[in-house]
Amino acid sequence: MIALSRFLRRWPLALAATLLSAAAAPSFYGTRFEHQPDAATLTDLGRVLFFDRSLSASGRMACASCHDPAHAYGPPNGLSAQKGGPHLDQVGLRPPPSLMYRAATPSFSEHYQESEGDDSIDNGPTGGFTWDGRAASVHDQAALPLLAANEMANANPAEVITRLARSSSAAPFQAAFGPHVLAQPELAWKGLLLALEVFQQHPPTFSPYSSKYDAFLRGQVQLSPAEHRGFEAFNDPARGNCASCHISAIKRGTWPRFTDDGLIALGVPRNRSLPANADPAFFDLGLCGPLRTDLKDHPEYCGLFKTPSLRNVATRQAFFHNGVYHRLDEAVRFYTLRDTQPQKLYRDAHGRPQRVPDDLPAAYVGNLNRDAPFGQKPGDKPRLSEAEVQDIVAFLKTLSDGYVLPKAAPKSVAAR
Repeated sequence: MIALSRFLRRWPLALAATLLSAAAAPSFYGTRFEHQPDAATLTDLGRVLFFDRSLSASGRMACASCHDPAHAYGPPNGLSAQKGGPHLDQVGLRPPPSLMYRAATPSFSEHYQESEGDDSIDNGPTGGFTWDGRAASVHDQAALPLLAANEMANANPAEVITRLARSSSAAPFQAAFGPHVLAQPELAWKGLLLALEVFQQHPPTFSPYSSKYDAFLRGQVQLSPAEHRGFEAFNDPARGNCASCHISAIKRGTWPRFTDDGLIALGVPRNRSLPANADPAFFDLGLCGPLRTDLKDHPEYCGLFKTPSLRNVATRQAFFHNGVYHRLDEAVRFYTLRDTQPQKLYRDAHGRPQRVPDDLPAAYVGNLNRDAPFGQKPGDKPRLSEAEVQDIVAFLKTLSDGYVLPKAAPKSVAAR
């Protein structure tokens, strides 16, 4: 506990608060290792483990395979779901989310209430990691792909540690936690997850706030006319109303992450390219299953999925929980069509247009969000024009990190 407190004083407040709140839990944060590594050591080790392909059953898949740093720690291609398993031939249900800007994500709660402001409002299901919020922490989330049969495909934690002990990561792992740690699989498993967690909460890497929009908020640059029009449509409650879930303003001194961490039912079209969807009786219902099982008896949660951060969204090539769209403008346009021209989105089993969602059973259609830009009837005028859709896309592109400020024009001799 003393060692933990020592490195928390040097670490970001968001991570410190998370670890301190759980420090009394001996099952994880209270774990005692032969060596108690500091934050810098854990970060360096976590980075090594994140890129280690030998931790998978195939020997060809690392965390970074689906969470590529060149793509904002999201998928490196346009596949709706990535391939994994022992032979890299198994396809999952959902596209991997970006791992960036998640340090402040709260644990899942069915009845989330803000700790600041009006805490009497029940915001409903909120928080957690993964598309259905079933992982309570970053280390819980990191465990999932290591053990998933269609991802890194280890049978159990002990198998992961056996692979780790044979890998080039073994030496830095022992240097961090002690020379005998790999002889204790349960202890080593906790060390592995802790290192991955601390690495994934390293601010310069995962929360740099270095986009053009951040420069705009700092008063360093102006948005272009199209970007500014998109910014206004994005925030307008009567048009895009995007900021109601993808918060765009500095709130109580906190830089915007472009998510409220809520779970919401949108009713995106069925992605028939996913192998699981070849069975017409199969539905991915998010919060009520099939991957999450603790809330399967809550029909009011069926069809709800996590609201992702929109930071770096323009670097993605697969959108929404099923990766049904592959262009950013298609994803934005969905919001204008769902209620006004549903026949352009949905198909029956024979491929014929229909006006009701095709990836959500009729019993759960009442769970769909109806706030603007939804809430209209078929044939109504969409709340966003095509020009406004393109303007919002232009604005969303300002959320990509790595923006370089334009160089100031040199002053003339007369001005000097």
